[in-house]
Amino acid sequence: AFDKTVEKDNSLAVGFFQRGFVHLQLEMYEEALSDYHMAFSHLRKNPFIDYKQLGLRHILYAWEVLYSTAAAQCRLQQWQEARVTLDKAVVWRPEGRTAILALALERVQDRVFLEPMHVPLGEFFRPRKKEVEQLDSKDFLGKPKVISSIIPNDEYIGFEPLRPQKQGFYEPSADALR
Repeated sequence: AFDKTVEKDNSLAVGFFQRGFVHLQLEMYEEALSDYHMAFSHLRKNPFIDYKQLGLRHILYAWEVLYSTAAAQCRLQQWQEARVTLDKAVVWRPEGRTAILALALERVQDRVFLEPMHVPLGEFFRPRKKEVEQLDSKDFLGKPKVISSIIPNDEYIGFEPLRPQKQGFYEPSADALR
Protein backbone atom coordinates (compact mmCIF):
# COMPACT_ATOMS: atom_id res chain seq x y z
CA ALA A 1 0.00 0.00 0.00
CA PHE A 2 2.85 2.41 0.77
CA ASP A 3 4.49 1.52 -2.56
CA LYS A 4 1.28 2.53 -4.36
CA THR A 5 1.00 5.68 -2.25
CA VAL A 6 4.48 6.99 -3.00
CA GLU A 7 4.04 5.97 -6.63
CA LYS A 8 0.98 8.23 -6.88
CA ASP A 9 2.54 11.09 -4.91
CA ASN A 10 6.31 10.79 -5.02
CA SER A 11 6.82 13.85 -2.81
CA LEU A 12 4.73 12.60 0.12
CA ALA A 13 7.30 12.67 2.89
CA VAL A 14 5.09 10.86 5.41
CA GLY A 15 4.55 8.04 2.92
CA PHE A 16 8.29 7.42 2.68
CA PHE A 17 8.58 7.78 6.45
CA GLN A 18 5.93 5.13 7.12
CA ARG A 19 7.29 2.81 4.45
CA GLY A 20 10.74 3.15 6.03
CA PHE A 21 9.30 2.05 9.36
CA VAL A 22 7.70 -1.00 7.73
CA HIS A 23 10.97 -1.86 5.99
CA LEU A 24 12.74 -1.74 9.36
CA GLN A 25 10.14 -4.09 10.84
CA LEU A 26 10.72 -6.46 7.92
CA GLU A 27 14.51 -6.23 8.41
CA MET A 28 14.98 -4.59 5.00
CA TYR A 29 17.48 -2.09 6.36
CA GLU A 30 18.89 -0.69 3.11
CA GLU A 31 15.38 0.05 1.81
CA ALA A 32 14.44 1.65 5.14
CA LEU A 33 17.50 3.88 5.05
CA SER A 34 16.69 4.91 1.49
CA ASP A 35 13.08 5.73 2.43
CA TYR A 36 14.16 7.84 5.40
CA HIS A 37 16.57 9.77 3.17
CA MET A 38 13.73 10.35 0.69
CA ALA A 39 11.39 11.48 3.49
CA PHE A 40 13.96 13.98 4.74
CA SER A 41 14.63 15.34 1.26
CA HIS A 42 10.88 15.77 0.66
CA LEU A 43 10.60 17.89 3.80
CA ARG A 44 12.39 20.51 1.64
CA LYS A 45 14.35 22.00 4.56
CA ASN A 46 11.15 22.59 6.56
CA PRO A 47 11.32 21.71 10.27
CA PHE A 48 7.96 19.91 9.95
CA ILE A 49 4.98 19.22 7.70
CA ASP A 50 1.50 19.29 9.19
CA TYR A 51 -0.69 16.73 7.43
CA LYS A 52 -3.90 17.72 9.24
CA GLN A 53 -5.12 19.62 6.17
CA LEU A 54 -4.95 16.39 4.15
CA GLY A 55 -6.76 14.33 6.74
CA LEU A 56 -3.88 12.74 8.71
CA ARG A 57 -3.77 14.00 12.27
CA HIS A 58 0.00 13.95 12.47
CA ILE A 59 2.86 16.39 12.16
CA LEU A 60 6.03 14.94 10.65
CA TYR A 61 9.10 16.58 12.18
CA ALA A 62 12.50 16.64 10.51
CA TRP A 63 14.25 15.52 13.71
CA GLU A 64 12.00 12.43 13.87
CA VAL A 65 12.97 11.49 10.34
CA LEU A 66 16.65 11.95 11.20
CA TYR A 67 16.25 9.93 14.40
CA SER A 68 14.69 7.07 12.42
CA THR A 69 17.45 7.38 9.83
CA ALA A 70 19.96 6.87 12.65
CA ALA A 71 17.98 3.83 13.82
CA ALA A 72 18.31 2.30 10.34
CA GLN A 73 22.02 3.11 10.28
CA CYS A 74 22.44 1.35 13.63
CA ARG A 75 20.85 -1.79 12.19
CA LEU A 76 23.37 -1.62 9.33
CA GLN A 77 26.24 -1.28 11.86
CA GLN A 78 26.98 2.25 10.58
CA TRP A 79 27.57 3.64 14.06
CA GLN A 80 29.62 6.69 13.05
CA GLU A 81 27.04 7.74 10.43
CA ALA A 82 24.28 7.28 13.02
CA ARG A 83 26.11 9.61 15.39
CA VAL A 84 26.49 12.26 12.68
CA THR A 85 22.80 11.92 11.81
CA LEU A 86 21.80 12.36 15.46
CA ASP A 87 24.00 15.45 15.73
CA LYS A 88 22.14 16.80 12.73
CA ALA A 89 18.81 15.92 14.42
CA VAL A 90 19.78 18.00 17.46
CA VAL A 91 19.93 21.05 15.17
CA TRP A 92 16.39 20.35 13.89
CA ARG A 93 14.92 19.58 17.33
CA PRO A 94 13.08 22.47 19.06
CA GLU A 95 15.12 24.12 21.80
CA GLY A 96 14.94 22.64 25.28
CA ARG A 97 13.67 19.28 24.05
CA THR A 98 16.87 17.45 23.25
CA ALA A 99 16.77 14.89 26.09
CA ILE A 100 15.61 12.08 23.82
CA LEU A 101 18.41 12.83 21.38
CA ALA A 102 21.03 12.97 24.14
CA LEU A 103 19.87 9.54 25.30
CA ALA A 104 20.01 8.31 21.69
CA LEU A 105 23.59 9.58 21.32
CA GLU A 106 24.56 7.64 24.44
CA ARG A 107 22.93 4.49 23.09
CA VAL A 108 24.78 4.84 19.78
CA GLN A 109 28.10 5.26 21.64
CA ASP A 110 27.29 2.06 23.54
CA ARG A 111 26.33 0.41 20.21
CA VAL A 112 22.75 -0.25 21.27
CA PHE A 113 20.05 -0.23 18.57
CA LEU A 114 17.57 2.64 18.47
CA GLU A 115 13.86 2.10 18.04
CA PRO A 116 12.59 4.19 15.12
CA MET A 117 9.89 6.83 15.38
CA HIS A 118 6.63 6.21 13.56
CA VAL A 119 3.19 7.65 12.96
CA PRO A 120 1.02 6.67 15.97
CA LEU A 121 -0.83 3.41 15.49
CA GLY A 122 -4.41 3.85 14.41
CA GLU A 123 -3.79 7.12 12.57
CA PHE A 124 -4.95 6.97 8.96
CA PHE A 125 -5.55 9.43 6.19
CA ARG A 126 -9.20 10.37 6.48
CA PRO A 127 -9.97 13.12 3.99
CA ARG A 128 -12.67 15.56 4.97
CA LYS A 129 -16.17 14.73 3.77
CA LYS A 130 -16.27 17.91 1.69
CA GLU A 131 -13.21 16.79 -0.30
CA VAL A 132 -14.46 13.24 -0.82
CA GLU A 133 -17.83 14.45 -2.12
CA GLN A 134 -16.04 16.32 -4.88
CA LEU A 135 -14.52 13.07 -6.16
CA ASP A 136 -17.91 12.01 -7.60
CA SER A 137 -18.23 12.72 -11.29
CA LYS A 138 -20.39 15.69 -12.14
CA ASP A 139 -22.26 16.45 -15.33
CA PHE A 140 -21.44 20.09 -15.99
CA LEU A 141 -23.01 20.14 -19.47
CA GLY A 142 -26.41 18.77 -18.49
CA LYS A 143 -28.71 16.63 -20.62
CA PRO A 144 -28.72 17.27 -24.38
CA LYS A 145 -31.87 18.90 -25.78
CA VAL A 146 -33.16 19.47 -29.29
CA ILE A 147 -34.05 23.10 -29.63
CA SER A 148 -36.27 24.29 -32.43
CA SER A 149 -36.64 27.78 -33.71
CA ILE A 150 -38.77 30.27 -31.78
CA ILE A 151 -39.80 31.88 -35.04
CA PRO A 152 -43.41 30.85 -35.66
CA ASN A 153 -43.17 30.20 -39.43
CA ASP A 154 -39.80 28.44 -39.27
CA GLU A 155 -40.15 24.67 -39.53
CA TYR A 156 -36.43 23.91 -39.55
CA ILE A 157 -35.02 21.92 -36.59
CA GLY A 158 -31.25 21.58 -36.31
CA PHE A 159 -28.10 23.64 -36.59
CA GLU A 160 -27.03 25.82 -39.45
CA PRO A 161 -25.44 29.21 -39.98
CA LEU A 162 -27.60 32.33 -39.90
CA ARG A 163 -29.90 32.68 -42.90
CA PRO A 164 -30.72 35.95 -44.61
CA GLN A 165 -33.88 37.50 -43.22
CA LYS A 166 -36.98 37.62 -45.41
CA GLN A 167 -39.60 40.33 -45.21
CA GLY A 168 -42.70 39.11 -43.33
CA PHE A 169 -41.17 35.71 -42.50
CA TYR A 170 -40.71 36.52 -38.83
CA GLU A 171 -44.23 37.71 -38.18
CA PRO A 172 -46.57 35.27 -36.41
CA SER A 173 -49.00 33.34 -38.57
CA ALA A 174 -52.77 33.76 -38.24
CA ASP A 175 -53.03 30.39 -36.50
CA ALA A 176 -50.48 31.40 -33.86
CA LEU A 177 -52.38 34.61 -33.08
CA ARG A 178 -55.54 32.61 -32.24
